[in-house]
Amino acid sequence: MEQRTTIDKNFKTEPYQINMGPQHPATHGVLNLLLTIDGEIIKKVEPDLGYIHRSIEKMCERDSYQQIVHLTDRMDYLSSNINNEAVCLAVENALELEIPDRVKVIRTIIGELTRIASHCLWWGVMGMDVGALTTYFYGFRDREMINDIFEETCGARLTMNYNVPGGLMFDIHPNFVKRVKDFVTHFKTKIPEYDRLLTDNVIFQKRMKGVGILTKEDAISFGASGPVARGSGYSCDVRKHHPYSALDKVTFKEALKTEGDSLARYEVRIQELWESLSIVEQLIDNIPEGEYRVTTKAVIKLPKGEFYQKVETARGEFGVYIISTGTKSPYRLKFRSPGFSNLSLLNHISVGGKIGDLVATMATLDLVIPDIDR
Repeated sequence: MEQRTTIDKNFKTEPYQINMGPQHPATHGVLNLLLTIDGEIIKKVEPDLGYIHRSIEKMCERDSYQQIVHLTDRMDYLSSNINNEAVCLAVENALELEIPDRVKVIRTIIGELTRIASHCLWWGVMGMDVGALTTYFYGFRDREMINDIFEETCGARLTMNYNVPGGLMFDIHPNFVKRVKDFVTHFKTKIPEYDRLLTDNVIFQKRMKGVGILTKEDAISFGASGPVARGSGYSCDVRKHHPYSALDKVTFKEALKTEGDSLARYEVRIQELWESLSIVEQLIDNIPEGEYRVTTKAVIKLPKGEFYQKVETARGEFGVYIISTGTKSPYRLKFRSPGFSNLSLLNHISVGGKIGDLVATMATLDLVIPDIDR
């Protein structure tokens, strides 16, 4: 005899709260999300920060400008070279220091290699977040080649400390050019492999299309930058609009998509891999001869005034705002980190979706928590 289950039409559900984090694989760091959910439907996402706060901006008020550089690669540690460069550029512009072309070109090559390495890590863990374990090993395989180049150049693999006010801490290693060209040749064959493995995967596309939609207007309103904003059609690449170092000597396309969903943000980063590879290829055989560092005073004192420098990290616009009173330390220093603004829109694009969608959406924001909670 067939049994039928009757559903009480008066059955009601009510929202309840759960914690996602602060130790959760999908948060990529010590971030706590307080989720209000009704079943599996997200009603509200409240980021709870403070678990890794180290008062870096306050520490800068007591440190010299040379020391401040080393603090910035402890924030977005996957963009450490680019963060270091931002502080150096701010100091050099304030002092009106003329930096050798050799330094500018090397900084740009190192910066784009850093971007590629960061995107390789993001791609690997992006796949893992949605259930594709294999991507982790492929992404880290290629990232290791860049880390090996960095280690041979400056002795470090993550927190580089290679940029200093006035130039570079050391000149490039004699093997640098050859190893970079070998990597370019290798990686050109691997990005299509990324597409075959993940981008074109039917299950992956269904997980990403139409999920976490951010309009161009909302991207601007929330102060989003980087691939997050460009996935919504907002042209905001600092390298294009305010080129620094040797970026005015190369040609590249700004990666833009208009769909505004998780897949669009993913595809922007894949396109950026190609563009960064192109920038490196244009410069690697054209590194000028000359000095790798301009001599500066042992104690650097900026003139009185306010100074701002922004760069394009792997996650978006990173800004350094200095208020100087003419002493060896800034009166006030403020960092504009891309992750903080990008995190602020998570609730806006997640409400109405499911917990699984939240994981996929958050992966496309590419959050590095020390960059946010500094």
